[in-house]
Amino acid sequence: MNIDFSLDPAFSWYVILLMFSGLATICIGLVPVSALSAGWRIITVIAGVAFFGYGVYLGFFFEGGSYRIFFQAFIVPIVLVVNFFKALSNRNRTAAPVPPQAQVPYPGQAPFQQQPQPPVQANAPAQAPQAEGGPTA
Repeated sequence: MNIDFSLDPAFSWYVILLMFSGLATICIGLVPVSALSAGWRIITVIAGVAFFGYGVYLGFFFEGGSYRIFFQAFIVPIVLVVNFFKALSNRNRTAAPVPPQAQVPYPGQAPFQQQPQPPVQANAPAQAPQAEGGPTA
């Protein structure tokens, strides 16, 4: 086991935080209430497995030499937690659509009525409108 806080505390904290970050990311991706799309949940779980796996490798199988410190291992979980809560709040905001209500006239108003139109005859000749007041000579 390579986790020894007395020998190299920075490396040991990095390994612990890397594994914790990976587990937190996996949990966020697996929570079915997260309201994240399936694609985001898959990406979240893959990132969590990668971080946790690298932490396990460094903590238990690494035999010395050089190693890489990925600061993304600490930034990505923060972004995913923010995305989780944003998706959760958007889901609560658009919970259920309100059904449209029937249109009812205001009290004291008559409902809208259309004036009846005279029937149109197909073979009747067109009549010119006559002015009121009778014929002029």
